[in-house]
Amino acid sequence: MDKIVQGVINFRKNVYPEHKDLFGALATGQNPDILFITCSDSRIDPNLLTGSNPGDLFICRNAGNIVPPHSNETGGMTASIEYAVAMLGVRHIIICGHTDCGAIKGALDLSKLKGLPHVKEWLGHCRSAMEIVRERNGIPSDACLDHEHLNEAIEENVLQQVQHIRTHPAVAAKLATGKVQIHGWIYNIKTGGIRCCDSTSTEFKNFEVQYADIIKGL
Repeated sequence: MDKIVQGVINFRKNVYPEHKDLFGALATGQNPDILFITCSDSRIDPNLLTGSNPGDLFICRNAGNIVPPHSNETGGMTASIEYAVAMLGVRHIIICGHTDCGAIKGALDLSKLKGLPHVKEWLGHCRSAMEIVRERNGIPSDACLDHEHLNEAIEENVLQQVQHIRTHPAVAAKLATGKVQIHGWIYNIKTGGIRCCDSTSTEFKNFEVQYADIIKGL
């Protein structure tokens, strides 16, 4: 806690005064343009990664950057997605996975999670991704996946979560009218690189290729 307490003191003494006008503007409301869904992993910092400020991102985090398919059962992710899209009017949704993801390591072999029943149930939302990896590699559906399939599973999980979020009514409505775009990202912790796809693609491209048009205009 020493480091955290020191950080708060530094924020109040140095950081806040430098950005007082920004925080003043944010005190009465928010208007983020992006819903950023990523893993709870402590190594991921969405604002640092994107160079964004407070108020720019509406951030949702959970183990495995999972988006449960829409159902009538209310959950934190479902409510947050609905609020961000229908109320805040975000125009972009980024689902960001990352290398060395512990949640996906768990999903590779759920039998190792016997003492973690809630984690095991939550990672069931990764099942379609794991089944696709098994099918692609000729692995029986009742067999566990090996660590060698981790990177493939991480990518496939992002692709499946992109499909899951399309089932949410608020998202489906905005997609149908072209008012929201969905992006899938894989962040490489070691290199700092990002590979991307959109909601209509199953192929991940280098960041500079995916957003070449935007980069040209900068």
